[in-house]
Amino acid sequence: MIRAIVTGGLLIAAVAILAFAPDYLNEASNEEQKPPCDLLAGPCSWQTDQGQWQVMLTPGPEGDQGVEYQLQVTVPEAPDRFLAVLRGENMYMGEYPVPLVREESLEYRARFTAPFCTTGSEMIWRIDFQDGQDLIENVPSTLVFRAEK
Repeated sequence: MIRAIVTGGLLIAAVAILAFAPDYLNEASNEEQKPPCDLLAGPCSWQTDQGQWQVMLTPGPEGDQGVEYQLQVTVPEAPDRFLAVLRGENMYMGEYPVPLVREESLEYRARFTAPFCTTGSEMIWRIDFQDGQDLIENVPSTLVFRAEK
């Protein structure tokens, strides 16, 4: 009886792995296929069906908490609740939402200080965009920058 239960459980587990593993592997490989775009090296821009996007990141003065950055985003159409989210690219350090303020009809800006890792200054951050809680997925590259301390 126990052997039948164990065999049945293993069969169910094998079927579940075969059913869900391909989707998980495809999602992980899609994220890895995006080439990086270093925002501190220059602006990153791309074309979508709606129009041209451009993202610029400028380091500012160093304060008590580190370097203050200015993020400027030009979009083809205005999202309802536009947000940039900082996420650690080379190590998990949490997620830090940065509200984007509309300066002109299709131009947004934000000022922020990136948290820095206490183990060194080699922290690479990724910037993802969200419309409210929904990730904006039309970005063809990974927007990254190396935080300065």
